[in-house]
Amino acid sequence: MRNLTLAALAGATLAIPVQAQDVGTLSPNADTEFSPYLQHDYPDQVLFGDTHLHTAYSADAGLVGATTTPDDAYRFAKGQVVTSSNGIPARLQRPLDFLVVADHAENLGLYIALDEDSPILEGNDWAEGLREVFAPRSKDAKDKAYLYWADAFAFNPDAGDPLIETALMKTMWERMTDAAEQHNDPGAFTALIGYEWTSGPDGNNLHRNVIFRDGKAEANQVVPFSAYDSDDPEDLWAWMERYEAETGGQVLAIPHGGNLSNGLMFDDVTQTDKTPLDADYAERRMRWEPIYEVTQIKGDAEAHPMLSPDDAFADYGTWDVGSFGPELKTPDMLPREYARAALKRGMAYEAELGANPFKFGMIGSSDSHTGLATTQEDNFFGKAPAVEPSADPIRLEEAITGRSTPDDPNDDQLHGIALASGLAAVWARENTREAIWDALNNKEVYATTGTRLRVRVFAGTEFGADDLARSDFVTYGYDNGIPMGGDLTGLGEGDAPGMLIRALRDPDGANIDRVQVVKGWIDAAGEAQERVYDVACSGGRAINDGACDGDVGNTVDVSTATYTNAIGAPFLETYWQDPDFEPALRAFYYVRVLEIPTPRWTTYDAVFFGLEMPDFVEPTHQERAYTSPIWYTP
Repeated sequence: MRNLTLAALAGATLAIPVQAQDVGTLSPNADTEFSPYLQHDYPDQVLFGDTHLHTAYSADAGLVGATTTPDDAYRFAKGQVVTSSNGIPARLQRPLDFLVVADHAENLGLYIALDEDSPILEGNDWAEGLREVFAPRSKDAKDKAYLYWADAFAFNPDAGDPLIETALMKTMWERMTDAAEQHNDPGAFTALIGYEWTSGPDGNNLHRNVIFRDGKAEANQVVPFSAYDSDDPEDLWAWMERYEAETGGQVLAIPHGGNLSNGLMFDDVTQTDKTPLDADYAERRMRWEPIYEVTQIKGDAEAHPMLSPDDAFADYGTWDVGSFGPELKTPDMLPREYARAALKRGMAYEAELGANPFKFGMIGSSDSHTGLATTQEDNFFGKAPAVEPSADPIRLEEAITGRSTPDDPNDDQLHGIALASGLAAVWARENTREAIWDALNNKEVYATTGTRLRVRVFAGTEFGADDLARSDFVTYGYDNGIPMGGDLTGLGEGDAPGMLIRALRDPDGANIDRVQVVKGWIDAAGEAQERVYDVACSGGRAINDGACDGDVGNTVDVSTATYTNAIGAPFLETYWQDPDFEPALRAFYYVRVLEIPTPRWTTYDAVFFGLEMPDFVEPTHQERAYTSPIWYTP
């Protein structure tokens, strides 16, 4: 054998016998399958996506200038070049892993039907009047068509669906599910089927995105439940329950925009009957709404500076305005709008009722009405086509403030600007509908404000600082603790929970400033409390009394909209154990990760188009991530 030439080997077929006893010398057990990962079924990758994107199929997008379709939205999310509604070529720096086109159920596809002169609108008097207004297809005609639609029905669903007897909903829903099916590519890109239920009692935001685990075979057996059917979330849950029973499918809903709900999103009473929440309500709400969209274009709803005055980072993307209703925001509404306050109140309900109505995980998404899921600050295409990137200073002002008329009743108390936010980060085993939906349902997810920070958390009583260095860190974490979104129960004295936390910067983004643990608990007197602990600080800063010594600094050059990663850290990890743990008291913990200061999208646009920014707009910000909580129950 040793004397054979390479040429001889190339043309030869060799049969080399191996005696049975030789196998034993190669392996201690010939029946053992070697690959160590065959039995690993825990999530091993983080996927980034948007569960809340609108296209021209939404009446409030198409009738105000959007021309993008679900097909455009999916292609853009996959990284392809797409032309925006205003004719601007656009592309993502990196594709998304998944997308939900969540167009409004109410008059779904109305603009498309008008633009196509579709026969499905023929014979409907209201639609015929709208077609006459829309017919010139000029911007002025579209604006008038929008007002025709909005004044009559958009904010008055009790008037009923004017198109209920047409085939509009069914036709357009099946087009949407067809587009999702066409673009769904298991393992590479996931197109989840979904839509938005746009409840707005008195103009206040109670919106939910409804996400299906299934394909079009199941989803096409129904048409979306809309606010014309009911503006009560409990009626939506009943519809979801019927869907599962009749199709064998699975579905969940994601509330969003609580900061625009004027105190209704996490209210103390039910929507219709105004009765106090009970255990049945709490159990149903968490059965159908396991997660909450905590950050998006229309503001960040994690915390509010009035509710968390000791939190130096609570005032981020704060929108102190109502939604579309006439009622102005008042301070008493805030505890029923923001995630952290709701999480604390949820524990109080659990102590009283035995069930927690606000035990939700957290994600972010965009709520863009452009069909373009752009959440990077240097590539933000705004809320709607009217405020896509432009050298028009009036358009930029509208994009910043979210107002389009000078006599907006909320103008005098506006306190925030539109955010280029956010993304849903999902820990999953594979990039499929089933795996992503299951992660959402299990709450092993987190929110970012648009950055692709990677964050992992395990909590338990068996961990120590040395476990951070383990080569089997993830396996050990799952085997000996719980991940974000999980539950700890029944700990005793000396069993204070410890957390293993790892945070890795966006590979194309900014370094990390710090890692924090946000704790909420119900004290012995039954009062809700909170504290924010800095648990890892970049730049070698020490931690004293739960806070980093000093700020990280700021490298942003506002005149050029650039920054450097000369400060901060690309990676932070820590083991943290609650120093104030009391085993008899309910508590939750979630991790917040802050990047170093970077330019806002407004700064990028101002530099690119040569515009001056209004004084009330901060030129920089610190992007962040919020993990789903881990709950402790005595």
